[in-house]
Amino acid sequence: MSESTASGVRGISVASAFAGMRSAAPVRFRAGCPDCRGAFELAASALRLAIGASSRTTFYSFTCPDCGAAVRKPAGERIVELLAGGGVRTLRLHSP
Repeated sequence: MSESTASGVRGISVASAFAGMRSAAPVRFRAGCPDCRGAFELAASALRLAIGASSRTTFYSFTCPDCGAAVRKPAGERIVELLAGGGVRTLRLHSP
């Protein structure tokens, strides 16, 4: 920001604006495997979100860290918001 002499308001530097802020912790998502019944937390990078034209084609997927199974689960509107907001890579599916 710049200093404004006309209004008497002084600017603030970016460094001072962010002074004292700590780095944010990475987002982790709780998940479970239907095959081995394992419960765990996954980083956003371990999940994929696919958004289709309907609720039947909107889902998230991951590989179970316990048994290695490929897991695919339906994603409602709220799940889509949480995953997308948490940095999960998103693929938009187009119908033919």
